[in-house]
Amino acid sequence: MPHLQLIDIDLAFGAHRIVRALSFGLENGRIGCLLGPSGCGKTTVLRCIAGFERIAAGEIRLGGQVVSDASTHLPPERRRIGMVFQDYALFPHLTVADNIAFGLRGESAGVRQARVGELLSLVGLSSQGKKYPHEMSGGQQQRVALARALAPRPSLLLLDEPFSNLDVDLRERLSYEVRDIIKATDTTAILVTHDQHEAFAVADEIGIMHEGRIQQWDTPYNLYHEPTNRFVADFIGQGVFIEGHMLDERRVQIELGVLDGAGPLFCGEGGKSCRLDRAVDVLLRPDDIVHDDRSPLKAEVLHKAFRGADILYTLRLASGARVLSLVPSHHNHAIGERIGIRLDVDHVITFQDEPAAAA
Repeated sequence: MPHLQLIDIDLAFGAHRIVRALSFGLENGRIGCLLGPSGCGKTTVLRCIAGFERIAAGEIRLGGQVVSDASTHLPPERRRIGMVFQDYALFPHLTVADNIAFGLRGESAGVRQARVGELLSLVGLSSQGKKYPHEMSGGQQQRVALARALAPRPSLLLLDEPFSNLDVDLRERLSYEVRDIIKATDTTAILVTHDQHEAFAVADEIGIMHEGRIQQWDTPYNLYHEPTNRFVADFIGQGVFIEGHMLDERRVQIELGVLDGAGPLFCGEGGKSCRLDRAVDVLLRPDDIVHDDRSPLKAEVLHKAFRGADILYTLRLASGARVLSLVPSHHNHAIGERIGIRLDVDHVITFQDEPAAAA
């Protein structure tokens, strides 16, 4: 049985329905993530789990116990949930050690001191316990907030956009540190973010949210390589759709050649088979288009984005269609130059009958 389970939960503010029949489960010790654009309802779901909002329908279970349904609402303080907020919410008048010990007020002085020392060591701040929050960097404050949330050994840890106030480089480094800390304590956790890089760095499983629903709950690898619908394909990673024609149930012809799915190809949600008498849209990722000087197939460089180790090229094909290609940066080509390319597609992703979208 999942440690955390949401079953068809609904929540509305007045006539505005925020969460719609949303379900997912998370096993003990796993880190999940609700990922989606602003306004999709992900923070509202987090508040429902924490007990800050009452659900209108459905059920939330924690450790096998119903904590929320249409008639039950266990208050937040009885759910054994730790929370890390976007602004950290540290007490400015308390030292770092006292902030961490805040949730241990029912314990003896010796137990509090030992637990604080353990957590200061875990988050790499062993010598910083006597400092005050304003004397620490943003990254250090974030780790203090995490240590404070972990101190009472919560049944579940919730993190609401915890890296949004940090610069890009620190955000990336700290996201890996936070994952390591959570895993070291074997804590079950849910992260909310709109940044897929954070989600991929921290989470074991991710739910892509749109308009109050989870579009796909899956591993980062499957979300990228096996998106269940166009919204997920568009939101995760980069790519473009180009037109294709089914040759048979597993092969599709596109301008650049024939793609073999190594099995039946499906078009959209529910494992719906692609119709052979209709055009399909094929998703091509930047890593599907390989630069190859020896290839007879050429494409014109329209745009280039230098990224250090590699360059992201936007290329125009003979038909006028555009594709993306991620190329090692020592292949530095000029705008307007025609370069050789070839296909290297391991995952053939096709859609049919859904409204067109640019990924």
